[in-house]
Amino acid sequence: MSFETRAVHRNARMGAYKARRVLALIRGQSASAALDELRHERHLASRAIYKVLASAVANALQNPTVRANRLVVSKTFAQDGGLLPGGFRMRPGPQGRAMPIKKRTCHIHVHVMDPKAEAAATEATGGAE
Repeated sequence: MSFETRAVHRNARMGAYKARRVLALIRGQSASAALDELRHERHLASRAIYKVLASAVANALQNPTVRANRLVVSKTFAQDGGLLPGGFRMRPGPQGRAMPIKKRTCHIHVHVMDPKAEAAATEATGGAE
């Protein structure tokens, strides 16, 4: 059995489609390689995703059986968040109409797992459960 932890950034100030482009780059990589790639990525979303991934790694390392060099980015996804409340700002639309300005947010989820963490815990306890 594997050990999996996660970290979430709620209401990130970007559209989910922008975050999904960067999340697709790191899915399935080792955590250290993904952090390295995000550090050199030039998209705006990469800075926020770097922080979420670093938080997920820190959460995983709270378990003493987890090793940092075995961590793998197992799941990543971004969901649409609510619109930012910014009053009623409008912009011109077709045929003299007014269209609202939508300030989008998203929730960024990053899951990391250590495939051998539970096996190491079972060996340390002598296989007794």
